[in-house]
Amino acid sequence: MKLPAIIVNFKVYEQAVGDSAIKLAKIHEQVAKETGASIGIAVTAIDLAAVSEAVSIPVFAQHLDPVGYGSGTGKIPPSLVKEVGAYGTLLNHAEYQIEDMVLQKSIEMAKANDLFTVVCANTPEKGAEIMKYLPDLIAVEPPELIGGDVSVSKADPSIIEKAVRLIGKNRVLVGAGIKTGEDVKIALELGACGVLLASGVTKAVDPYSVLMDLVSGLK
Repeated sequence: MKLPAIIVNFKVYEQAVGDSAIKLAKIHEQVAKETGASIGIAVTAIDLAAVSEAVSIPVFAQHLDPVGYGSGTGKIPPSLVKEVGAYGTLLNHAEYQIEDMVLQKSIEMAKANDLFTVVCANTPEKGAEIMKYLPDLIAVEPPELIGGDVSVSKADPSIIEKAVRLIGKNRVLVGAGIKTGEDVKIALELGACGVLLASGVTKAVDPYSVLMDLVSGLK
């Protein structure tokens, strides 16, 4: 994925699942084409195939499991994620954390299936620990700011600086409360290579305008 980047997690908001997921995905694609910005989206397993088919921008699974085909009821095999057209996977989000051993195996199997891996961490220190599993990017998101009205860029910029110092340049996305182009600009100035956000776009009345504002912060 080209950096700097914006990745929007659709979560399971009503405005971002089913037919609405495809509509919202196409808005992201439109903004990416108009601006040349690198934009990816993470969607539910139920919507993954349809959204991957509908747009050309990177589509991420919100989770996958370290299993192959077989008797894994309810599991999401990395090979199936790849087969339906996904670009990569989001792992270990604050709302779906997994044990380190499972995370390591998930990353290994995702990479074996040529899937781009973005792994979430609550703190810069945890992100640095996860780097030993060799994910493509670490998204540092202080859980207390997720879904809030104040971004990590403004609430505690030192988190971003520490994450970049511990994890490395071109490896750190930041998230939690990101909503504006200014938030994105500050994150990049502090060394991050992009942002991960959700409700700022998915719950917006005008997602197109919000995305255009966010993209302005990449310049």
